[in-house]
Amino acid sequence: MGHEFVTLVSGLPRSGTSMMMKVLEAGGMPLLVDHVRTADEDNPEGYYEFERVKKVETDTAWLDEARGRVVKMISALLKHLPATHHYKVIFMRRNLDEVLASQRQMLIRRGKPTDAASDEKMAAYFTTHVRRVEAWLAEQPNVDVIYVSYNDMMQGPAPHCARIAAFLGLALDPERMASVVSGALYRQRR
Repeated sequence: MGHEFVTLVSGLPRSGTSMMMKVLEAGGMPLLVDHVRTADEDNPEGYYEFERVKKVETDTAWLDEARGRVVKMISALLKHLPATHHYKVIFMRRNLDEVLASQRQMLIRRGKPTDAASDEKMAAYFTTHVRRVEAWLAEQPNVDVIYVSYNDMMQGPAPHCARIAAFLGLALDPERMASVVSGALYRQRR
């Protein structure tokens, strides 16, 4: 799978990015992950993260290693991507009430406070943030993006997997991709 672009799976936290990484892995795409963050009750099949991504503002050397692979990056970090590479971004969207409920449940499991900000305030922040990220993505000549609804994928993954494979232009297996989407992991359904 030699290609000259970096594939990124992005979105808000708890929007289905780990599920998408699993889907791409099943389809035959090599991952760039380090397994520092291990599976837990919130992500029983793993987080599929690569820690160096979090330092993209100051460390971009890993991007050369990421060519031909897929790496997960939260949406807040996308704006730090250097213009030196071509990126294909799979941006996950999920019902905001579900994102907030999932984050709240994760905080509860970890024994952290859940009242730092109201759901209304967080929803307004996330809505503004996503609009800004989408506007930024649209302005980047070196970035191609596809938007994927987590909610729609959970209802019927096959057409979305075929669309993703076509977007990437790689010899991926959409049937295998769709086969790993697990309704059992669709919690916080709204």
